[in-house]
Amino acid sequence: MLRKEKRRTAQVRTLSQGQKGLGLVETMVAVAILGTSVVAFVVALSGGSIAVGEENTETVAQRLAQTQVEYTKNYPYNPGASTYPAVATPTGYTVSIGVSSVPGTDTNIQKITVNILRDSVNIFVVSDYKVNR
Repeated sequence: MLRKEKRRTAQVRTLSQGQKGLGLVETMVAVAILGTSVVAFVVALSGGSIAVGEENTETVAQRLAQTQVEYTKNYPYNPGASTYPAVATPTGYTVSIGVSSVPGTDTNIQKITVNILRDSVNIFVVSDYKVNR
């Protein structure tokens, strides 16, 4: 029995002696692969974060424009108006309302154009008509 154990021990020693340094190389390769994976994950995560921020800006602009158009349509009609009052806006956003007459119609129809700006950059435009009822 003792002889079998010595043979096994001898076999283990010869295998481990033939692989000196291999553990370190394998570890370095594994760390490099893991590092590359982490970097790729962080880059993807930051790209997703930017996309979510841009989508949020677009959604706020659309809702703000819709609110402004509804507010303007419900405001009392003014045939000589060049603009109408703006709704309250979140920080960084600006609303610009343009009013023009519609050619070939009576004076009871106006074209309303709402521009939504974020940090002085035009990001959304919507047009609709206001009718004197």
